[in-house]
Amino acid sequence: MMTDWEMLQPYVLPLGAAVLAGMVGWSLLLWLFKRMQGRDYRRARIIRVLSLPLAFALPLLFLNAAVEATPLAGRTLEATRHVLQIGLVGCVTWLLVRVVAAVELAIRRSHPIDVVDNLEARRIQTQTRVISRVLMGAIILLGTSIVLLSFDPVKQIGRTLLASAGIVGLVAGIAAKPVFGNLIAGLQIALTQPIRLDDVVIVEGEWGRIEEIGSSYVVVRIWDERRMVVPLSWFIENPFQNWTRRSADLLGTAFLWLDYRTPVAAVRQELERICHNEPLWDGRVCVTQVTETSEQTIQVRLLVSARNSGDAFDLRCLVRERMIDFLVREHPYALPRLRAQVETEVGPAPSLRRPSGDGVRSPGAEDGPPAVVPEA
Repeated sequence: MMTDWEMLQPYVLPLGAAVLAGMVGWSLLLWLFKRMQGRDYRRARIIRVLSLPLAFALPLLFLNAAVEATPLAGRTLEATRHVLQIGLVGCVTWLLVRVVAAVELAIRRSHPIDVVDNLEARRIQTQTRVISRVLMGAIILLGTSIVLLSFDPVKQIGRTLLASAGIVGLVAGIAAKPVFGNLIAGLQIALTQPIRLDDVVIVEGEWGRIEEIGSSYVVVRIWDERRMVVPLSWFIENPFQNWTRRSADLLGTAFLWLDYRTPVAAVRQELERICHNEPLWDGRVCVTQVTETSEQTIQVRLLVSARNSGDAFDLRCLVRERMIDFLVREHPYALPRLRAQVETEVGPAPSLRRPSGDGVRSPGAEDGPPAVVPEA
């Protein structure tokens, strides 16, 4: 029995101490993580980010040190250390991803976009989201590469690929073109910002808002609650409308087709009254203009301004509705109508007689039939 204990002692004591210390550290860090749940101050958020990955990394560090202190050697030692190193790389990758996500969340919290003047906040949030997605992808790719390259067969495959780098690089470049195209497009959007979060855009004829900017696609929330998913590269390669590129202020138009007898001055006064009594109007533009005429009607444009696209649309509908109601009540003759003129002639219809004279027929018509059949 003593002989067995003497054989196991060099393994049990270091590994047991490492397991015990690891369990204590793991329990303490998990307790801290649960204790800080629901708390919203900075120290609690930092502890939540760091404690969970460290709770798994700390036992692995203790075990790695304990394995070095044991008499293990050869392939057994290498395999054990390899497994522990893979675990540590995974924990570090997890920790770095959580740190990037926490920094992104902190920047977004300090620059909210649910305010009236949110142009600067949308710019910062767009850059933050795109750059953080790129960093997360790069960290995960780097961690995965480190783990894979720790295996000898993968290293051999890498050497083979490098030996035939020309053909393989061409094939890989063609296959990865969409991925790298969207990655480069994401960096371009983060730097030049043709679109930002919560921008109002017209994409493929659809009106919507930029709801999410990912690492490879953009989600546009359509006005009827549909979602359009568009690749990032599309916004670099295709023209589109951005209604909030510089400012959310917009002009809205309502067109009316009215009769020529319409009192334009009264329409102008009524539009000013509607605008001044309506909170949707931002006080900048309130204009009535006759922009077109036709044989039967005139086209009157009612131009108003609002703080954003949603208010502009609602204000246009309201102006159109109230102006029609005003014209129906006060000036019904201003509504367009179809005119017709009926003429009647008294007396018998004139008889058709063959015309006489040389000047009534076309040259060379003598050989043809008569133009009018004479009366019997």
